[in-house]
Amino acid sequence: MSEAETPAKLDSADINRVLELLPHRYPMLMIDRIIEMKGDESAIGIKNVTNNEPFFQGHFPGHPVMPGVLIVEAMAQTAGALVINSLGTSGSNQLVYFMTVDRARFRKPVLPGDVLHVHVTKLQSRGTVWKYHGEGRVDGKLVAECDLGAMIAGPAER
Repeated sequence: MSEAETPAKLDSADINRVLELLPHRYPMLMIDRIIEMKGDESAIGIKNVTNNEPFFQGHFPGHPVMPGVLIVEAMAQTAGALVINSLGTSGSNQLVYFMTVDRARFRKPVLPGDVLHVHVTKLQSRGTVWKYHGEGRVDGKLVAECDLGAMIAGPAER
């Protein structure tokens, strides 16, 4: 098998690795694990949506729906973890700041009991700025999508 035919190595991240990659903590951590990371090109994160999520108390009582903005945040966190992971040791003490969200579309509600698969694919990177396309899927069906941009910042820039 030639080098061009060699499949790319795929990484993953359990919750402990996700906590190393991201500064987010409960209740703002929107990713439970990342099942696939391909360099800085793409990743698939998982969010197990449970009825005891704090946002369900008010969104909406009697008909709980995961807020779209939190689905977008899950996409941003998956992309951020991918970027930091791809930097290796040079990514330590780095933060990824969410900058832009474009072309957001919400197609179907995400409900308690759903497993949200968050797919992110790199559109471009230039210096410290990265752009990704994100898709949220439940049972293989597209529930949300958007393009998002972020910037890597060191500890002195916080």
